[in-house]
Amino acid sequence: MSVPDPNIRFTYEDYRSLCDAADQRYELMDGEIVMVPAPTTRHQRVSRELEYLILNHVKKHDLGEVFDAPVDVVLGKGKDRQVVQPDIVFVAKERAGIVAEAAIEGAPDLVVEILSPSTEEWDRRYKKAVYARYGVREYWLVAPDTETIEVYVLEQDALMPSGVFAEHEPVVSRLWPDLALDPKEIF
Repeated sequence: MSVPDPNIRFTYEDYRSLCDAADQRYELMDGEIVMVPAPTTRHQRVSRELEYLILNHVKKHDLGEVFDAPVDVVLGKGKDRQVVQPDIVFVAKERAGIVAEAAIEGAPDLVVEILSPSTEEWDRRYKKAVYARYGVREYWLVAPDTETIEVYVLEQDALMPSGVFAEHEPVVSRLWPDLALDPKEIF
């Protein structure tokens, strides 16, 4: 069995070549290509319902664009480049320039990750730090098992807790003060 060489860092070009040739989802984090497991059907249902509610609000008010996985979000440049595929992404209309043909090239305004047992620690710790470093304004962690939504907002250089929403507690967002999502509509 071979041992990976920690001095080898993959580039964005390596990542794109692998993704073009593979029938899997991957992310590029700190020069390492990480396979992302396929989501469960429950994960997909929750993602679909939440995206539907967000998309309706965004379209009704002409606020920007909403994307769902798999879409590459490219953060940083050169050897510090990270590539993630969040479950749901929102880019505000005034920042539409970061939306390119192949990827979103910069920090979205909102990133949503639906938690799975196999990725929860990764989403809670590592990705949260990456999103803060590159300026994601809001980060939502959606937990199907507990039927809760945790909202984090960017304050200075950190994503800080804004609230945990469950049952009939409306999810509120600084991005859309006029939107109140009922978690029961999502779970």
